[in-house]
Amino acid sequence: MSIKIVSNAFKQGEMIPLKYTCNGENISPQISWRLQSDNKKIKSFVLVLDDPDAPNGDWVHWVVFDIPAEKTEITENEIIKDQCGIGKNSWGKNEYGGPCPSSGTHRYFFRIYALDTLLVSGETTTKDMLMKTMKGHVLDSGELMGKYSK
Repeated sequence: MSIKIVSNAFKQGEMIPLKYTCNGENISPQISWRLQSDNKKIKSFVLVLDDPDAPNGDWVHWVVFDIPAEKTEITENEIIKDQCGIGKNSWGKNEYGGPCPSSGTHRYFFRIYALDTLLVSGETTTKDMLMKTMKGHVLDSGELMGKYSK
């Protein structure tokens, strides 16, 4: 993984501020990414936010695909559905759903993938569907992990 992904809301391994959770405003934090090298083959990016510590396994909070290759940031609470595709999260909604653990401290991974193609998926697209479609098309990736507890 050589894509550097950062947020001005929290740093790697730190607590995600209340504002970005189900107990706060439940809005998406600012996220930006930077490639370590110039890659002209990139046609799009995919961003997935998930919680592997959920009691029933991986809980998906946000699925964004077909992010334009020239885009390197999603600003706080940005409405991006006009520029990208938004897949279904584990609540069955096509939107950001902030951290919301039932108990304890959970880890939340923001993962970015650089692809050599557009996926042109639809509103019924899930993380699992995207991961299968992306096979053989991932040029690079990166992740940012934040934590949250109720």
